[in-house]
Amino acid sequence: MTAVRTEPVSWRRWGDDLEPESIAQLERACRLPVAVQGALMPDAHIGYGLPIGGVLATEGAVVPYAVGVDIACRMKLSVLDLPLDWLERHTQDLARAIEDETRFGVGATFEKRHREHPVMDEDWTVSPITRSHRDKAWAQLGTSGSGNHFVELGRLTITDGAAGLPPGEYLALLSHSGSRGTGAAVCDHYSRVAEKRLRDLPREFAKLAWLDLASGEGQEYWAAMELMGRYASANHALIHRHIARHLKVGVLLSIENHHNFAWRERHHGRDMIVHRKGATPAGVGVLGVIPGSMASPGYVVRGLGNPAALDSAAHGAGRVMSRKRAHETFTWKQVRPLLEQRGVTLLSAGIDEVPGVYKDIGRVMAAQADLVEPLARFDPRIVKMAGPGEQAED
Repeated sequence: MTAVRTEPVSWRRWGDDLEPESIAQLERACRLPVAVQGALMPDAHIGYGLPIGGVLATEGAVVPYAVGVDIACRMKLSVLDLPLDWLERHTQDLARAIEDETRFGVGATFEKRHREHPVMDEDWTVSPITRSHRDKAWAQLGTSGSGNHFVELGRLTITDGAAGLPPGEYLALLSHSGSRGTGAAVCDHYSRVAEKRLRDLPREFAKLAWLDLASGEGQEYWAAMELMGRYASANHALIHRHIARHLKVGVLLSIENHHNFAWRERHHGRDMIVHRKGATPAGVGVLGVIPGSMASPGYVVRGLGNPAALDSAAHGAGRVMSRKRAHETFTWKQVRPLLEQRGVTLLSAGIDEVPGVYKDIGRVMAAQADLVEPLARFDPRIVKMAGPGEQAED
């Protein structure tokens, strides 16, 4: 049987209201023989193998489930060259731009004509999965998927000019989505390959099976993961480009950051593979966006580069309940008054994505004050997510 450590490597947590099982999952990951260091972010909750909000550094190996199913899922924020009062005076025009230029749902595609981006001219033969899924990926290019993925327009309040624009209030577009069905297929295939190669791992470690980066499968996975990163970025680029074109406006500023990925980095004088599953890079000066919920603020942040966190931060507010429990707990009759109170126009969403299923973003930000500093606040005003009944892809 493949041996695992009896004691975990060094790791640290942020936040005091984390699920015990998410803590146990991170500690378990830190007992892998390839593990070097770990960290747990304040938005953490249970995931497959590594918890959401988990950061794991390894040496010479990549763990597919420590990257996650939605490879390279990311945030992108664009400040549009429009007056802020368009949010009230032209709500329908802005909503139409989102409705016309995005697609949501598990099988969502642009039916009549595929969107165009140079990413589709890259080498999709780097793995058998990307090769066989290229046509599907092209059909889904520029779409948003389901689960916690969204496209929003809202008010961006910049308090620190380091965000890229002078302090003030702006109209901004914010999106959250990833690598769609192809990314999920890459994760599914290579996690099974890893489990098969390490079938003698103790059962509780099965979803933490790794691939040696010197192996053919490890190199294939790495190339496919990086391609999915560029593909996910292309999805956001097209969403933002087409909405801006629809509205016939320019873009004053764009900020993008991603999670569910593995990076080659050097920490403490060692070369490592840093997995951030539901966690985002937060090195010194690195800009990113950390969202709240459809009716709570998100933040543009600047990383502080905390070595104990492997230069990482939370990727969002984090869930406090399962989707099943959300359906048992909330009704739209309960939720809509809150949306109206906060001035949110909701175009579509499932009840399992309402504000009450998420942690208080204020508490999450306070818990990671030594990881990032806020530069701006984004308040959602027009929100679109996948409609009710869609299987979650997040």
